[in-house]
Amino acid sequence: MQERFEIALNTSAGQITSAVDVPTGNVSVSAVVPLMRHLGEEAQAMEVVRARELGKAVSCHKGCAACCRMLVPLSAPEAFALRAWIRSRPTDQQEDIARRFSEVKTRLVAQGVWERLVALCDSSLTTDDDMLEGVNRSYYALRLPCPFLEEEMCTIYDERPAACRELLVTSPADRCHDLIKNPIDPVLAPIQVSTVLGLLWQELTANPTRLIPLPLALEWAERHDEQSRRTWRGGELFDHALDKTWRFLSQAFGTTDKNPTR
Repeated sequence: MQERFEIALNTSAGQITSAVDVPTGNVSVSAVVPLMRHLGEEAQAMEVVRARELGKAVSCHKGCAACCRMLVPLSAPEAFALRAWIRSRPTDQQEDIARRFSEVKTRLVAQGVWERLVALCDSSLTTDDDMLEGVNRSYYALRLPCPFLEEEMCTIYDERPAACRELLVTSPADRCHDLIKNPIDPVLAPIQVSTVLGLLWQELTANPTRLIPLPLALEWAERHDEQSRRTWRGGELFDHALDKTWRFLSQAFGTTDKNPTR
């Protein structure tokens, strides 16, 4: 069974009003991942409209995959959701994905970057932008394509991480071929879903708010399999996620809303 949440949430781009169906039974934390991605995409769509009204069109398009050489951070719930999705695929597809991840790991180990990523995952400190910056530059310098990239197109587009969904630019697409040297004009992501889900995971488990680099996500999820099996009541879990969303918006944009209600 499901319970419908009617949501009104003020963001920097305006108010989101949405209806979300949430399972009423016990669910794992990964169950809220698609629901939160939905809210994040609704908020960013409003920013895209606002940019267009200012004469700034989004330049991202199918086959434009320069950003797919960046280090993509996932929250713990997203890592669990990604592993669950891969396990749902046919055996030959699972084997191909495992091979791709293995090839990326081999390259990262050879360049001395893998150990830095592992240290980032295992740190007892909350991951923040400063901690990610140095290792992100080292990773980007390798220009490694994402394990899910094939012929310059994402093979898991509907399941792609929130960080991938939130990176849109209005600057010319050719600038993205060197994101270190070239300035870009990103579209604001009013709700950073990975951050929100990381805060949710921190509250549920009393663990640091980790952002897990994509190449390590499957190994990390496997090592934390027992935690991935924990369940909570669906409505309560989504309530907690909405509370973290409201707190994120309050800190990021100084909104004065009360907590979003059903």
